Amino acid sequence: MKKILILAALLFSITSIAQNQLYKVTMLRAKPGYLLELIDTIKEDISNYESYLENKPYLLRHSQGDHWDLMFIHPIYELENYFSVEKMQKRSRSKTVEKPYGDSFFDMVSFQEEAIVNGPSINAFIDVFEKFELFHIEIFTALAGKQEELLEQRLAENQFYAGIEHRPNLIFTRVLGPSWDSFTIGYYDDMRDFAGPVVPFEKEDQAAKDAGFDGVNYIGSYLRSLIAEHHDTLAWKVE
Repeated sequence: MKKILILAALLFSITSIAQNQLYKVTMLRAKPGYLLELIDTIKEDISNYESYLENKPYLLRHSQGDHWDLMFIHPIYELENYFSVEKMQKRSRSKTVEKPYGDSFFDMVSFQEEAIVNGPSINAFIDVFEKFELFHIEIFTALAGKQEELLEQRLAENQFYAGIEHRPNLIFTRVLGPSWDSFTIGYYDDMRDFAGPVVPFEKEDQAAKDAGFDGVNYIGSYLRSLIAEHHDTLAWKVE
């Protein structure tokens, strides 16, 4: 696996330059029977986001896989700026974002998890979320001492995707908040696009080896050797 570490270290040194955009991510599970009301409340907030946020947020609705219903994600700037008194007062105008303990908003919510993460450039993020409708979200908790190697593996997998003409994943790493370490987002037009074309084994295997893996059949097993937990979800963009 030495080859993959050398290649991934190179990819990391290049990609990390662009991985300097912060994002706020909120995952919500609705109180039973309140999902549509919660979605409508958040959609109303999104339509008025300029009154409380600097950058447009996006809402994803869980389709299958994980235990949350909704992911609310938006780019932010430096933490000092984000947590300034001025910006916090501005966000208090929101109906849904960072409501105080016991607020009536939580009458609709049975689970909430928040995170600040580092991710791709804001332009790349907006381009993806404006163009695509379906998203494949994978959330990872690394084994002890494996955080950096897990990130290297995700970068190498993007290199593999390039070799089979597949779109790369957006990669996000934890800054503060949750128990998990990172997540990736793949983006698609629809389920047919997600299924993708049939790629000959020989092409997949060579692309995997070019990316530093032992072969295409070893990508998954290597990933599993780095993680304690893995959550896998399909989600649609809420307009």
